[in-house]
Amino acid sequence: MSAAAGHALELRGLSKRYGGFTAVDAVSLRVERGQFLTLLGPSGSGKTTILMAIAGFVAPSEGAVLLDRRDITALPPERRDFGMVFQGYALFPHMTVAENVAFPLRVRGMPRAERDAKVRAALDLVQLSRFADRRPSQLSGGQQQRVALARALVFDPALLLLDEPLSALDKKLRAELQEELKALHRRVGRTFVNVTHDQEEALSLSDRVAILNYGRLVQIGAPEVLYEQPRTRFVADFLGKSNFLHGTVREVRPDGMALQAGATRLVQAVEGAHPAPGTPALLSLRPEKIVLLAEDEGAENEVDGTIAAWAYLGAGYSLAVRTRDLGEIRVALPAWRAPITPREGLPVRLGWAADAAVPVLEDADAA
Repeated sequence: MSAAAGHALELRGLSKRYGGFTAVDAVSLRVERGQFLTLLGPSGSGKTTILMAIAGFVAPSEGAVLLDRRDITALPPERRDFGMVFQGYALFPHMTVAENVAFPLRVRGMPRAERDAKVRAALDLVQLSRFADRRPSQLSGGQQQRVALARALVFDPALLLLDEPLSALDKKLRAELQEELKALHRRVGRTFVNVTHDQEEALSLSDRVAILNYGRLVQIGAPEVLYEQPRTRFVADFLGKSNFLHGTVREVRPDGMALQAGATRLVQAVEGAHPAPGTPALLSLRPEKIVLLAEDEGAENEVDGTIAAWAYLGAGYSLAVRTRDLGEIRVALPAWRAPITPREGLPVRLGWAADAAVPVLEDADAA
């Protein structure tokens, strides 16, 4: 298995309607050879319907699915040669691990000697060789998921499709399997298309993430770009946590703009087109980009507030700070050598840089 074995996938205007309900609305995207793409969105966003259309289990109402520029929209699932891993593993309980992994090869009529060699290689790949003779019921959830991955990869599929493969695992095991899955992707060089509603999973696993809402593609890009430069309120709110600051543009400068929110004046760096003076603006500000200012410290943006609530999270504190003009602001404060001991009613002064926030569109404006 090598990166050269990866295949490019393209969706062109893909739509799926069920009567008067539109599950997928004109989605177009491209996955390059060997990339790991995650389809991310809330329940009902259309991500699983898209995956099933790629697999061939759902016929699109409109649009096309292309593999290496070849239209495969009408091709039945068994002729697409795609591997698939489901949320519930879908292992045969009466078969051993080796027999489960060998099943796709038996269906294809592969000779016994070649089949056994491929099964051994696939189990080595997921570090389960010593469990070859066990039944699925004798394995942990994480081990069963690795068997499902080995079975999906053993026949050298053109694509690997993953339908929320880690959602049945507990948080700690899910984090471990995320690392293993990412390493596995690097080793095999296949093109992976993953579906999840877990933002952390999407950020940690993917080369690119496609964010969906109500069947539409809202934004697609590298995880760090989507997190640092969301275009809309929905993307900023769904991918991580964010504060949303409303203001009116009062001044436009070459390097940014000044906003007024009640009696509070904010400065904001802006790349590209600037909003016109007098127009409303919405900023997305991540909690970890806010600092607590000491009496002798200053920042480009400063706001006074009072701690309304707080929680200790191990690595840090989550603070809810009530302000006069900006509403409640969430702050992520590292616990190690924190400058304060949080308590309700404690006055604090918040600060952040002009380029810490990013202007975003209200979702109605983006549509």
